[in-house]
Amino acid sequence: MTDSAGPPSDPDRPEATEGGGQQDGTPKSGSPQDSPSPSGSPQGGAPQDSPPQGDVSQEKGPAAAEADTADDDGAAGPEAEAGEAGAAASGEAQAGSEPAAGPVRGEADGVQTWADQPKDGIVAARKSHWLRWTALAASFLVLIAAGVGWWMYKKLDGNITTDTGAVAELKAYEKERPAPVVVDAQNILLIGSDSRAGDNRKYGRDDGGSQRSDTTILLHLAADRKSATAVSIPRDLMVEIPSCRTADDKKTRERFAQFNSAFELGGTACTIRTVERMTGIRIDHHMVVDFNGFKDMVDAVDGVEICLKEPINDKDAHLELPAGRQTLNGEEALGYVRARKSLGNGSDTERMERQQQFLGALVNKMQSNGVLLNPARLYPVLDAATKSLTTDPGLASLRDLYDLVRGMRDVPTEQVQFLTVPRQPYRNDPNRDELVEPDAGDLFKQLREDKPVAVVPADELEEAERDQESGRDGKPDDAASESPTPTPTYSGSSAADDLCKQ
Repeated sequence: MTDSAGPPSDPDRPEATEGGGQQDGTPKSGSPQDSPSPSGSPQGGAPQDSPPQGDVSQEKGPAAAEADTADDDGAAGPEAEAGEAGAAASGEAQAGSEPAAGPVRGEADGVQTWADQPKDGIVAARKSHWLRWTALAASFLVLIAAGVGWWMYKKLDGNITTDTGAVAELKAYEKERPAPVVVDAQNILLIGSDSRAGDNRKYGRDDGGSQRSDTTILLHLAADRKSATAVSIPRDLMVEIPSCRTADDKKTRERFAQFNSAFELGGTACTIRTVERMTGIRIDHHMVVDFNGFKDMVDAVDGVEICLKEPINDKDAHLELPAGRQTLNGEEALGYVRARKSLGNGSDTERMERQQQFLGALVNKMQSNGVLLNPARLYPVLDAATKSLTTDPGLASLRDLYDLVRGMRDVPTEQVQFLTVPRQPYRNDPNRDELVEPDAGDLFKQLREDKPVAVVPADELEEAERDQESGRDGKPDDAASESPTPTPTYSGSSAADDLCKQ
């Protein structure tokens, strides 16, 4: 029988020991001649034609193989010694390449050695460990953010005061109120409270905490939210005031009186009914803002820039400012929009124009600085506004106010327009105003039907009126007759106007 593994190794040849138990590239420890039978005894001391399955010497390592060889009766001889040398060399090679980390398991089990297994296990354990901690940290941050967001929402929501009394009063007079014409359009009455009670005492004498409507603005938001028109109503305007219920549950008589007396007599509901009777416009919502709310809003946007043609020194308004371009803080801004006697001719007309220009600059500041689109910057503004805000139930939540602001944030600044209702000195008292007809009626009709109006500076409007009266409109008569109905134009300004370029 021919041995397929070749002749047995010769212990006298140096290759057997110096080569680490290898001959012709064949590992000595893995040769059939060195492998005992599974039972531990040699088969007649002769080499086997084929090794048994599961090499025991390879499975047990060099020390175990040497012990088995010593106990083998047929292992004494050159082949046994050569087998021992090869096994030892193979064990040394294995020991040099792999750390001895416990017992070695054979390849027959189909697993890695115990020395290799912890490497993958540790990596997997570390990954799992970090994944768990990352998930826990992310969950914690989400909970914190949700908690802070909820706290901020509840705080802002709680700042708003709901005016349920005005709503109840208006329901009692629902039959006499005008019906809405354009459903998606919004008409909001903004009332600036002139109360001298509490923190507002330093701005004037307190008449028992009575309230006055120092500023009243009818804000019309177009149904498509592409324009907003704010119409100031002079407090000295002579109007028909309906019979209203007072704070002590008494009823007043109808009267033709100064407009701001409606707020003093019957509060918000009486003012709304007076505006609706005068304009024919259904008021959807109302807001009452006092002095401190206005100041805080200006401070929340880091001030508003204006341009003064002359210096101001008004002790009553607590205001002293040089001429030129400058940024007003909240206190200065309040004095600027309230000053009357020390600026211009001292009329309420000029004061309303300053108020409109300042509000336009405030809107422009909020839009140009991204306040309306940045929650971090919008929060201080909303906090300041809601602290001094009283609204009807329809705007008494932060969600309602946010929806209102969101509807306005895409309105171009040039389409945010400010004007005063057309008026002139009252014929019986030049210190009071009266409406100019048909101009005032045309304005109210345009807003009621959600149709556009245009505003231009006062000097441009006067020039255009002079040209029209003299017939110098620059167009042939037939061309003018074929043109569509022109958009009514009024004296006013827009939020895009630069006050220093006028």
